[in-house]
Formats: sequence, structure tokens, C-alpha cells
Amino acid sequence: MKRAIFAGIVATCIASTSVFAADLKLGYIDMQRALNGSEAGKEAKEQLAAKVKKYQDEINVKQEDLKKVKEELEKQGMLLSDSARASKEKDYQNKLKDFQRFTKDAQDELQGKDEELTRRILEGMEKVIQEYGRQKGFTFIFVKNESMLFVDEKADLTEEVLKLFNANRKK
Repeated sequence: MKRAIFAGIVATCIASTSVFAADLKLGYIDMQRALNGSEAGKEAKEQLAAKVKKYQDEINVKQEDLKKVKEELEKQGMLLSDSARASKEKDYQNKLKDFQRFTKDAQDELQGKDEELTRRILEGMEKVIQEYGRQKGFTFIFVKNESMLFVDEKADLTEEVLKLFNANRKK
């Protein structure tokens, strides 16, 4: 009995799909390409690159300082008294911890900033895609991903949406 009901449901779905398919309008967006190609995405990359450079410069200075303290400790280690050597080693360990903390904090901040900027761009892009889909009468607009085994390039809406997104941003 259950099989008969299930078969009936499947048959109804297939029949309705073939009738509905005539009105079906599908498209997809390559979000990675859209993010990278958008003016907002390019600006976000520039902002992040500037922050990375700033942090990298600071990291380089701190690394040089650490290197000098270590070399000094190695050169003078045998000549120093136990208490002086212990003091220098403690100084080195503190600088090393500060350096590690700084690099971790920098990575966390950069990752957070990247996620924040990406989220903002995606929210704006999503609104443009929804409006575009409504105006053009699309039934579905998908995000292209690795689970899509085949996609016809004619269904790619990325460039059209990207133009709209960039144009809306200028307003």
C-alpha cells in the first residue's frame, strides 16, 4: 500500500515537473568570481593587503629584535653571571611570547576583517541577485559550487549581476 502511494506521488511529481519545466528559468552565479571581480571586492583586497603589509613590517622589526637578543645571549652567555644570564633568558622568553601573541592577534584581526568585508559584500550581492531574479522572472538562481556536475555556460549570470552590483554601489 505504501509503495503504491509513493509511486503515485512520484508519478504526480514527474508529470507536474514536465508541465512546470516549460516555465522553469534557471541560472547560477559564480560567487568567488563575483567577489573577486567586484569593485567592492577589489577595494577589500587592497585594504587587507595594506593591513598585511603594516603587520608584516611590525613582525619584521620584532623578529630582528628577537634575533639580536638571542645572538647577544649566545655570545655573552658564558661570560655572564648566572643571575645576569637568567635575566637575559627571561627577557628573551618574554619578547618571544610577545612576538607570538602579536602574530596570533594580527592573524586573528586580519581573518576577522576579511570575514567582515566578505560578509558585507555578499549581503549586498544577495540583494542584487534577488532583485535581478524577480525582474527577469527566474525560478531559481544557484550559487555555483563543486557539487554541480554540469552547468551550461548560457545559465551563468555572474557578469550581468556583477555589472548591476557595481552600478548599484556607485549610486
